Amino acid sequence: MRILIANDDGYLAPGLAALVAAMQDLGEIDVIAPEQNASGTSNSLSLHRPLSVFKAGNGFNVVNGTPSDCVHVALTGLLPQRPDLVLSGINNGANMGDDTLYSGTVAAAMEGYLFGIPSIAFSQTERGWHHLESAARVARAVVDEVLCQPPPTGPWLLNVNIPNHPEAERLPRIVTRLGRRHASEPVIRQTNPRGEPIYWIGPAGDAREAGEGTDFHATASGCVSITPLQVDLTAHATLPAWRAALQRLS
Repeated sequence: MRILIANDDGYLAPGLAALVAAMQDLGEIDVIAPEQNASGTSNSLSLHRPLSVFKAGNGFNVVNGTPSDCVHVALTGLLPQRPDLVLSGINNGANMGDDTLYSGTVAAAMEGYLFGIPSIAFSQTERGWHHLESAARVARAVVDEVLCQPPPTGPWLLNVNIPNHPEAERLPRIVTRLGRRHASEPVIRQTNPRGEPIYWIGPAGDAREAGEGTDFHATASGCVSITPLQVDLTAHATLPAWRAALQRLS
Protein backbone atom coordinates (compact mmCIF):
# COMPACT_ATOMS: atom_id res chain seq x y z
CA MET A 1 0.00 0.00 0.00
CA ARG A 2 1.14 3.54 -0.80
CA ILE A 3 -0.21 6.48 1.18
CA LEU A 4 0.10 10.17 0.35
CA ILE A 5 -0.20 12.50 3.35
CA ALA A 6 -0.67 16.27 3.12
CA ASN A 7 -2.03 19.09 5.29
CA ASP A 8 -2.73 22.82 5.34
CA ASP A 9 -0.93 23.90 8.52
CA GLY A 10 2.48 23.56 6.90
CA TYR A 11 5.22 20.95 6.82
CA LEU A 12 6.39 21.70 10.38
CA ALA A 13 2.92 21.30 11.96
CA PRO A 14 2.73 18.81 14.85
CA GLY A 15 -0.50 17.40 13.44
CA LEU A 16 1.20 16.33 10.22
CA ALA A 17 4.03 14.60 12.08
CA ALA A 18 1.54 12.81 14.33
CA LEU A 19 -0.51 11.56 11.37
CA VAL A 20 2.59 10.31 9.56
CA ALA A 21 3.81 8.50 12.67
CA ALA A 22 0.42 6.83 13.16
CA MET A 23 0.49 5.35 9.63
CA GLN A 24 4.12 4.19 9.56
CA ASP A 25 3.58 0.43 9.37
CA LEU A 26 0.77 0.51 6.80
CA GLY A 27 3.02 0.76 3.75
CA GLU A 28 5.07 3.24 1.75
CA ILE A 29 4.34 6.82 2.82
CA ASP A 30 4.94 9.97 0.80
CA VAL A 31 4.50 13.33 2.55
CA ILE A 32 4.01 16.60 0.70
CA ALA A 33 2.92 19.75 2.52
CA PRO A 34 2.82 23.53 2.11
CA GLU A 35 5.85 25.60 3.02
CA GLN A 36 3.69 27.92 5.11
CA ASN A 37 0.35 27.74 6.86
CA ALA A 38 -2.29 27.67 4.12
CA SER A 39 -5.47 27.47 6.19
CA GLY A 40 -8.59 28.76 4.47
CA THR A 41 -7.24 28.37 0.94
CA SER A 42 -9.96 25.87 -0.02
CA ASN A 43 -9.37 24.14 -3.37
CA SER A 44 -7.30 26.90 -4.92
CA LEU A 45 -4.50 26.02 -7.35
CA SER A 46 -1.54 28.29 -8.14
CA LEU A 47 -2.03 28.82 -11.87
CA HIS A 48 -0.14 32.10 -12.38
CA ARG A 49 3.30 31.22 -11.01
CA PRO A 50 5.61 28.20 -10.96
CA LEU A 51 5.82 26.00 -7.89
CA SER A 52 9.00 24.88 -6.15
CA VAL A 53 9.43 21.59 -4.33
CA PHE A 54 12.23 20.82 -1.89
CA LYS A 55 13.04 18.13 0.64
CA ALA A 56 12.95 19.39 4.22
CA GLY A 57 15.18 18.24 7.05
CA ASN A 58 12.37 16.06 8.40
CA GLY A 59 12.22 14.20 5.09
CA PHE A 60 8.92 15.72 3.94
CA ASN A 61 8.43 17.18 0.47
CA VAL A 62 7.59 20.88 0.70
CA VAL A 63 5.70 22.98 -1.88
CA ASN A 64 5.51 26.77 -1.89
CA GLY A 65 1.81 26.62 -2.63
CA THR A 66 -1.60 25.53 -1.41
CA PRO A 67 -2.72 22.16 -0.04
CA SER A 68 -4.43 21.42 -3.36
CA ASP A 69 -1.18 22.32 -5.14
CA CYS A 70 0.63 19.77 -2.99
CA VAL A 71 -1.64 16.86 -3.83
CA HIS A 72 -2.08 17.90 -7.46
CA VAL A 73 1.68 18.12 -8.06
CA ALA A 74 2.21 14.81 -6.28
CA LEU A 75 -0.38 13.00 -8.38
CA THR A 76 0.52 14.51 -11.74
CA GLY A 77 4.26 13.97 -11.84
CA LEU A 78 6.11 14.18 -8.55
CA LEU A 79 5.36 10.69 -7.25
CA PRO A 80 6.72 7.68 -9.12
CA GLN A 81 3.60 5.66 -8.31
CA ARG A 82 -0.06 6.45 -7.74
CA PRO A 83 -1.03 6.19 -4.05
CA ASP A 84 -3.81 3.91 -2.84
CA LEU A 85 -4.97 6.38 -0.19
CA VAL A 86 -4.70 10.14 0.41
CA LEU A 87 -4.78 11.50 3.97
CA SER A 88 -4.82 15.12 5.12
CA GLY A 89 -4.25 16.63 8.58
CA ILE A 90 -4.33 16.43 11.46
CA ASN A 91 -5.68 19.99 11.37
CA ASN A 92 -5.27 22.47 14.21
CA GLY A 93 -9.00 23.13 14.74
CA ALA A 94 -12.34 21.85 13.53
CA ASN A 95 -13.53 21.60 9.94
CA MET A 96 -17.28 21.15 10.25
CA GLY A 97 -20.38 22.51 8.54
CA ASP A 98 -19.65 25.40 6.20
CA ASP A 99 -15.98 25.29 7.21
CA THR A 100 -15.48 22.44 4.78
CA LEU A 101 -15.95 24.84 1.85
CA TYR A 102 -13.00 26.95 3.01
CA SER A 103 -10.78 24.29 4.54
CA GLY A 104 -7.39 23.58 3.02
CA THR A 105 -7.30 20.33 4.98
CA VAL A 106 -10.50 19.08 3.36
CA ALA A 107 -9.35 20.44 -0.01
CA ALA A 108 -6.15 18.38 0.05
CA ALA A 109 -8.19 15.22 0.63
CA MET A 110 -10.73 16.31 -1.98
CA GLU A 111 -7.96 16.70 -4.55
CA GLY A 112 -7.11 13.05 -4.06
CA TYR A 113 -10.80 12.16 -4.37
CA LEU A 114 -11.04 14.11 -7.64
CA PHE A 115 -8.26 11.91 -8.98
CA GLY A 116 -10.26 8.82 -8.06
CA ILE A 117 -8.35 7.93 -4.88
CA PRO A 118 -10.06 7.21 -1.54
CA SER A 119 -9.26 10.12 0.76
CA ILE A 120 -9.75 11.20 4.37
CA ALA A 121 -9.35 14.59 6.10
CA PHE A 122 -8.65 14.65 9.86
CA SER A 123 -9.10 17.60 12.24
CA GLN A 124 -9.11 18.20 15.99
CA THR A 125 -12.14 20.16 17.15
CA GLU A 126 -10.14 22.63 19.27
CA ARG A 127 -6.98 24.51 18.44
CA GLY A 128 -3.75 24.03 20.36
CA TRP A 129 -2.81 20.40 19.57
CA HIS A 130 -4.00 19.18 22.98
CA HIS A 131 -4.07 15.35 23.16
CA LEU A 132 -2.76 15.11 19.61
CA GLU A 133 -1.35 11.60 20.08
CA SER A 134 -4.82 10.38 21.02
CA ALA A 135 -6.26 12.02 17.88
CA ALA A 136 -3.61 10.26 15.82
CA ARG A 137 -4.71 6.92 17.28
CA VAL A 138 -8.27 7.73 16.19
CA ALA A 139 -7.02 8.50 12.68
CA ARG A 140 -5.25 5.15 12.53
CA ALA A 141 -8.35 3.32 13.79
CA VAL A 142 -10.54 4.98 11.14
CA VAL A 143 -8.07 4.11 8.39
CA ASP A 144 -7.87 0.50 9.58
CA GLU A 145 -11.66 0.23 9.63
CA VAL A 146 -12.27 1.60 6.15
CA LEU A 147 -9.45 -0.48 4.68
CA CYS A 148 -10.89 -3.64 6.22
CA GLN A 149 -14.45 -2.86 5.17
CA PRO A 150 -14.40 -0.27 2.37
CA PRO A 151 -17.68 1.12 1.05
CA PRO A 152 -19.12 -0.85 -1.90
CA THR A 153 -18.72 2.13 -4.21
CA GLY A 154 -15.62 4.21 -4.64
CA PRO A 155 -13.74 6.36 -4.52
CA TRP A 156 -14.92 7.95 -1.28
CA LEU A 157 -14.12 11.08 0.71
CA LEU A 158 -14.45 11.30 4.50
CA ASN A 159 -14.20 14.30 6.80
CA VAL A 160 -13.29 13.31 10.37
CA ASN A 161 -13.43 15.67 13.37
CA ILE A 162 -11.92 14.44 16.64
CA PRO A 163 -12.56 16.00 20.07
CA ASN A 164 -9.41 16.98 21.99
CA HIS A 165 -9.65 14.23 24.57
CA PRO A 166 -6.90 12.23 26.33
CA GLU A 167 -8.62 8.98 25.30
CA ALA A 168 -10.23 10.06 22.05
CA GLU A 169 -9.78 6.57 20.66
CA ARG A 170 -12.36 5.37 23.20
CA LEU A 171 -15.00 7.89 22.11
CA PRO A 172 -17.94 6.71 19.98
CA ARG A 173 -17.51 7.28 16.26
CA ILE A 174 -20.67 8.51 14.53
CA VAL A 175 -21.44 8.94 10.83
CA THR A 176 -22.87 12.44 10.45
CA ARG A 177 -24.00 15.08 7.98
CA LEU A 178 -22.65 18.61 7.77
CA GLY A 179 -24.25 21.24 10.00
CA ARG A 180 -24.49 24.93 9.18
CA ARG A 181 -23.07 28.11 10.69
CA HIS A 182 -24.44 31.59 11.08
CA ALA A 183 -22.82 34.25 8.93
CA SER A 184 -19.31 35.27 9.94
CA GLU A 185 -18.69 38.07 12.40
CA PRO A 186 -18.01 41.57 10.95
CA VAL A 187 -14.59 42.38 9.56
CA ILE A 188 -12.06 43.88 11.96
CA ARG A 189 -10.93 47.29 10.77
CA GLN A 190 -7.48 48.61 11.66
CA THR A 191 -5.08 51.22 10.31
CA ASN A 192 -1.67 50.48 8.85
CA PRO A 193 1.44 52.62 9.61
CA ARG A 194 0.58 54.89 6.65
CA GLY A 195 -2.82 55.68 8.10
CA GLU A 196 -4.66 53.58 5.51
CA PRO A 197 -7.54 51.28 6.53
CA ILE A 198 -6.91 47.54 6.52
CA TYR A 199 -9.37 44.75 7.20
CA TRP A 200 -9.13 41.34 8.83
CA ILE A 201 -11.72 38.66 8.07
CA GLY A 202 -13.85 38.25 11.18
CA PRO A 203 -14.31 35.07 13.22
CA ALA A 204 -16.59 32.33 11.98
CA GLY A 205 -20.19 32.51 13.14
CA ASP A 206 -21.76 30.18 15.69
CA ALA A 207 -23.41 26.93 14.70
CA ARG A 208 -26.90 27.54 13.26
CA GLU A 209 -27.92 24.03 12.32
CA ALA A 210 -26.38 21.77 14.93
CA GLY A 211 -29.12 19.26 15.72
CA GLU A 212 -28.81 15.53 16.16
CA GLY A 213 -27.15 13.90 13.20
CA THR A 214 -24.83 16.82 12.42
CA ASP A 215 -21.10 16.96 12.90
CA PHE A 216 -21.52 19.85 15.37
CA HIS A 217 -23.89 17.81 17.54
CA ALA A 218 -21.68 14.71 17.48
CA THR A 219 -18.49 16.44 18.59
CA ALA A 220 -20.33 18.56 21.17
CA SER A 221 -21.65 15.27 22.58
CA GLY A 222 -18.13 13.90 22.93
CA CYS A 223 -18.11 11.76 19.80
CA VAL A 224 -15.85 11.53 16.77
CA SER A 225 -17.70 12.82 13.69
CA ILE A 226 -17.22 11.02 10.36
CA THR A 227 -18.94 12.75 7.44
CA PRO A 228 -18.97 11.32 3.90
CA LEU A 229 -18.56 14.17 1.42
CA GLN A 230 -19.22 14.62 -2.28
CA VAL A 231 -18.23 17.23 -4.84
CA ASP A 232 -21.52 17.57 -6.74
CA LEU A 233 -22.95 20.98 -5.77
CA THR A 234 -26.02 20.64 -7.98
CA ALA A 235 -29.28 21.53 -6.19
CA HIS A 236 -30.99 18.39 -7.49
CA ALA A 237 -34.26 18.97 -5.60
CA THR A 238 -34.77 22.32 -7.37
CA LEU A 239 -34.08 21.11 -10.93
CA PRO A 240 -37.74 20.47 -11.84
CA ALA A 241 -38.79 23.93 -10.60
CA TRP A 242 -35.99 25.64 -12.52
CA ARG A 243 -36.78 23.72 -15.70
CA ALA A 244 -40.44 24.69 -15.45
CA ALA A 245 -39.64 28.33 -14.74
CA LEU A 246 -37.19 28.65 -17.61
CA GLN A 247 -39.53 26.82 -19.99
CA ARG A 248 -42.22 29.43 -19.29
CA LEU A 249 -39.73 32.17 -20.14
CA SER A 250 -38.57 30.59 -23.41
